[in-house]
Amino acid sequence: MKAVVIRTFGDPDGMEVVDVPVPVPAPGQLRIATEAIGVGGVDAVIRRGTLAAHGFREGHLLGSEVAGRVAAVGEGVDPSWIGRRVWAFTGLSGGYAEQAVAAVEDVLALPDDLSGADAVTLGGSGVVAHFALERARFTPGETVLVRGAAGSIGITAVQLAARGGASAVAVTTSSAERGARLRDLGATHVLDRTGEGGPHAPAGFDVVIDVVAGPQLPLLLDKLNPNGRFVAVGVVGGQPPADFGMRLMDAFRRSLSFATFSSDTVPASDRQAVRSSQFADAARGDLRTVVHEVLPLDQAAPAHRRMDAGEVFGRVVLAP
Repeated sequence: MKAVVIRTFGDPDGMEVVDVPVPVPAPGQLRIATEAIGVGGVDAVIRRGTLAAHGFREGHLLGSEVAGRVAAVGEGVDPSWIGRRVWAFTGLSGGYAEQAVAAVEDVLALPDDLSGADAVTLGGSGVVAHFALERARFTPGETVLVRGAAGSIGITAVQLAARGGASAVAVTTSSAERGARLRDLGATHVLDRTGEGGPHAPAGFDVVIDVVAGPQLPLLLDKLNPNGRFVAVGVVGGQPPADFGMRLMDAFRRSLSFATFSSDTVPASDRQAVRSSQFADAARGDLRTVVHEVLPLDQAAPAHRRMDAGEVFGRVVLAP
C-alpha cells in the first residue's frame, strides 16, 4: 500500500511516498481502509524534527487521525465492526496511508450524515478545544481570546466559547478576510497577531486559549485580566522564550495562571464521549467544520507547504 514517510527532517520536500506492507491489526486493534486523513499542526512539528529528542526518527510514517471503513479486526475485537464507517486516532504515526490500524478504544462510529473529511477536521481538535476551555475554568459572561484561531482547534474553540455564553470572543488572525470568516463562526472582535485591535476590543481577557506559543507569547500574557487563565494547547509558532514565566511573576498581584494542556491527560472514555457529542452536533449543523481543501495522499508535501506558509484556514485533508 501507499504511505507517506519522513525521509529527512526539515522542509516538506523531505517527505516521500513509499510502498509499505498492509498493517496487520494486533489484538485489540482494527484496520481501517482510509477515506480521509487529517493533516495537523503536530504533523508539521514532527516533520521539522522538533521532536526528534522524544524518539521520532527519519522514516517515521506521519498522521494521527483517519476516517474510513473497518476492513479487519484483531483478536478480541467484535467482528461486527467490519464494514462500519469510523473515525480513529492512530497515535502519532500511521495515518498517512491507504490503510491504518488503531486500538478499538480509539475508534468511534460515524453518523451517516458526517463526511470523513469533516470527521478528521473535528475529531482531534474539537476535544482539545472543549477540554482547554474546561481547564481554563471558563464560565458564561467571561471574555475569551483565541490565539491562532484560523486552525481547526481555534475554529472550534471560538464556536464553543460563543455557545458557552462568553461576553466577548476575540481572535488573533493575519487578515481581514480570515477575521470576517471567524466573525461568521462566533468571534466578536478581530485582533492582529500581537493581540492588538480596534478601540472597541476588550482591554483584557479572562481566558486565553493559545495554539501558537512562540516568541510573542509573553505579549498575550499581558492581555489577561486579574485572575485570568492562559492555556497553551500548541506550539505551532515554536517554543516561547525561556524566561516567559517572569511575565507572570512581574504581575504577581494580579493572580494570573498559566497552564499547558494535552488531551493525552484526559481519560479515553471522556474524550470519546465529547467527540461523539460533537460529531452528532456537526452532523446536525450545530457545530461547523472548515475543510480548507482535500488533496490526494501523494500531495502531502504541498499540503505541508501550505500549512508552513500560513495559507490554511481550517484543515487540509488527504484522500487516498
